[in-house]
Amino acid sequence: MPLLEIDKLSRSFGSTRALIDVDLQIHEGEIVTLMGANGAGKSTLVKILSGVFPADEGAIRFRGVAFAPQSPAEAVHAGIATVHQSLDSVGAPGLTVADILLLNQYANRSHPFFLSRSGVRRRAHAILDAVGFDLPLNRDFAELSTADRQLVAIARALSNNASLLILDEPTSSLSGREAKRLYDILLRIKAKGLSILYISHRLADLEALADRAVVMRSGGIAGIFERPIAFNSAIETMIGRKLSAARVDEREARGAPILTMLNAQLLSETEPFDLLVHKGEVVAITGVLGAGKSRLLSTIFGLHPLARGQMLLNGERYAPTSPGSALASGVAMAGEDRHRSSLIPTDWPGSTLAHTISLPHLAKWYPSGFLLGKREQREAESAIIRLGIKASGPFAPIYTLSGGNQQKAVLARWEAEQGKLLLLDEPFQGVDIGARNDIIRAIRSRTDRAILIATSDPEEAFEVADRVLFIERHSLKSSLDADYSTLEKLTS
Repeated sequence: MPLLEIDKLSRSFGSTRALIDVDLQIHEGEIVTLMGANGAGKSTLVKILSGVFPADEGAIRFRGVAFAPQSPAEAVHAGIATVHQSLDSVGAPGLTVADILLLNQYANRSHPFFLSRSGVRRRAHAILDAVGFDLPLNRDFAELSTADRQLVAIARALSNNASLLILDEPTSSLSGREAKRLYDILLRIKAKGLSILYISHRLADLEALADRAVVMRSGGIAGIFERPIAFNSAIETMIGRKLSAARVDEREARGAPILTMLNAQLLSETEPFDLLVHKGEVVAITGVLGAGKSRLLSTIFGLHPLARGQMLLNGERYAPTSPGSALASGVAMAGEDRHRSSLIPTDWPGSTLAHTISLPHLAKWYPSGFLLGKREQREAESAIIRLGIKASGPFAPIYTLSGGNQQKAVLARWEAEQGKLLLLDEPFQGVDIGARNDIIRAIRSRTDRAILIATSDPEEAFEVADRVLFIERHSLKSSLDADYSTLEKLTS
């Protein structure tokens, strides 16, 4: 008998049908990967299973019993634990790992009225022992790496004797080594009989974990692939079309140097390095979290000064003192967290697609406070067509767009004006595969400037770039032509 049986599950939001007659089974000790572009219905399905809201039609049976949780707490009590992509709600600064592991027990009062610090550690240690994790119980949550925060979230989720663990894009912010560590842990948990519903469309995740890949599209199940997963077929099923090469024809000989860094040190104690990026070239920087990728890009963008060395832009000295001076020199940047660095807050006026694109260009597009020839609207309409942005129109609220379409809007912002160098920090984070291919195609099509990308995923680096640079301890260590055969050099 399957652990989880979903039969003809449907859910609508107004006139939008988010789920349409979904059928799915998950057996004990099985890892099922759930794939789908933004809007395919993955989140709606997970929220129904997690008790966030009910289904409109259909039935669910869990452990052979009818299952319709009315709240997340009811789903957890029944044995379904969910770890979401954002780990902000797992804990807070000031709480130790031990505190966080016992939060659920504090909430349901399943602990003694008086509990000593040694008692907290003892109970937390028992939780870690049960799942085979090794984590520093006295460490403040704020000091943990993303990978360790993920393990804390998983351990706490499993502390309630869960039978089904739901993970949402757990490797999206992990390095190659950290992802492999997570794979080993999940396979060990699976061997104990736990079932896992794993939301991802990364090839490495599927190859390492998936017993089956279930592909969703437009609210329904579009295909099911047994192991070994035919990855290209699964992706084609997900996006509803044949995969075309993301890369354009190979570039002609590299153009003139745009960015030159000589004897550069990002921090006073790090090793110096040189960097040369040419016009029309896409260069990717990859390395583990904390290696210095973001620091390098933010230094080029004027957020931090170089500790030592010099930078040249088009052969002339370049030493930006602020993002404003970088922009004035023709250097633009899309930061890692688009919500904090690129999008207008939702409660501010003008948080639309068109205004998102126009924001840094207001001085040019609004001379004397008057909009010049509907430039803002024209650029948004062009971006919708050129980048395949799914929006109701140029003035659609930016927060009604999916993550991939928001990222396309950020890219469109910097395509709207001429520039010399574009810096992209984790441009594919939280982006579905269809939008990802559109963004790669847009990046590869630009030959009028140099593009420098930071990504923690080596596979992404090789997919999008002409050259891949490996960074370690805030210093560039090697430069490789974009050849997949060298991928193992960066991930081993």
